[in-house]
Amino acid sequence: MERPKNIIRRRNIIAVRLIILFHAVGLVGLYLLVSKPLFLLLVPFHLLLMTVVLFFSHNQFGSKIIYFFVLLFFAGFALEWIGVNTSQLFGSYTYGPTLGVSFSGIPLIMGINWFLLIYSAGVSLQHSRIKSMWIRIILGALVLVMLDYFIEPVAIRLNYWHWAGNYVPVQNYGCWFITSVALLFVFEKFNFKKQGIAGPTLLVCQFIFFAALQ
Repeated sequence: MERPKNIIRRRNIIAVRLIILFHAVGLVGLYLLVSKPLFLLLVPFHLLLMTVVLFFSHNQFGSKIIYFFVLLFFAGFALEWIGVNTSQLFGSYTYGPTLGVSFSGIPLIMGINWFLLIYSAGVSLQHSRIKSMWIRIILGALVLVMLDYFIEPVAIRLNYWHWAGNYVPVQNYGCWFITSVALLFVFEKFNFKKQGIAGPTLLVCQFIFFAALQ
C-alpha cells in the first residue's frame, strides 16, 4: 500500500503541472486573435478548474477547507456587491460579460476568485520563515495588491470589468489591501496544516500570466 505522504506528494506534482499547463495554454490562447474569443469564454471555467486543482492538492481535504471556501466565497461576493452598488469600497466600477453568470450585477465567479487569491497567498506565506502572523498577513496583502496592479489593465482590456472614467482609483488598491488583510487573517485563524506548493505555484503563474498580457 502506498504511503500517505507519497500520495500527497504525487497530488501536488500533478496539481503544479496542471496549473502551469493551463496558464500557459490560456496565455497563448488569449494572445492569438483567432482563439481569443473562445478563450475569453473559458475564463470562468479556468477559475473553477483552479479551484478543483487546489482542493485536489490540499493536505487533509475535508470539512475545514470546505467551510473556508464557503466563507471566502460569500465574503468576497458580498464585498463585490457592496463595491459595485455603492462605489464606497473599491471605487466606481461595473462588470463586463467575460466572467460569466452574474447575480445582481456581480459574476458568481468573483467569490471563487477571492478564495483562490487568499488561499494561494496564505499558503505561500506558510512556506516563509516568518513566525509573526501579522507580518505574514501584511506581506501577503501587499503581494495581492501588487498582483491587482498587474491585473487591472488586462481586466479592463478583456472586458472583465470597467472603471468610471477609465481610471483605476488609488482607493481600489487601498481597499484591496484592507480586504486582503481581513481575509488573510481568516485564513490564519483556520490554522491549516502546512500545504504543498500548488498555492504558491498558482500565485506565481498569476503574476506571469497578467504581466505577459500587459
